[in-house]
Amino acid sequence: MAAHDLTRRYGEGDTAVDALRGVSLDVRASGSGKSTLMHILAGLDKPTAGTVEIAATEITQLGDTDLTRLRRKHIGFVFQFFNLLPMLDAEENVLLPLSIAGEKPDRAWLDELLEKTGLTKRRAHRPSELSGGEQQRVAISRALITRPTILFADEPTGNLDSKTGGEILDLIRDSVDAYGQTIVMVTHEPRAAAIADRILFIGDGLIVKELTGA
Repeated sequence: MAAHDLTRRYGEGDTAVDALRGVSLDVRASGSGKSTLMHILAGLDKPTAGTVEIAATEITQLGDTDLTRLRRKHIGFVFQFFNLLPMLDAEENVLLPLSIAGEKPDRAWLDELLEKTGLTKRRAHRPSELSGGEQQRVAISRALITRPTILFADEPTGNLDSKTGGEILDLIRDSVDAYGQTIVMVTHEPRAAAIADRILFIGDGLIVKELTGA
């Protein structure tokens, strides 16, 4: 994934706020940034100027239909709040992206994911019957079920206690090591940033520092 000279301005005139001011990056491993940048990278928002490429496709000029198709095929998303459907059990929530796309699941891949995330014995439980950590594991499995080109994680441990957050970070890191999954994560937690291969610090709409992590 690549992004070139992105800017994002909210408002006009004297009250305008520049959330991004000429950000460029080339991501082939893990990274962290801020929510505005990540939403643009994921095609959830459009930049005022600049370009974003995912899977060799420049996404900022795509129409809604083509952008939806690209997101379904290439992008997974994990949120701070789990966004699970309460009437579905864990397995059904994991399979939701495939159900929406009208695709049949790869049962072997589903079983592997549930085993990897420790959900095999919890697959028939609804969200109300799961702990916060288990719900986030469901959300991560849901994001990975389509084998996305890139997974975006927006403060994935922000709603969890320290112990459970650490377990989720281990799971995220393991998905990189085990599957070669590219992940971009937004976080304010040093512990979460420490698992990344590449760490970007953003301030006032600019990348102000870059470090090599894990």
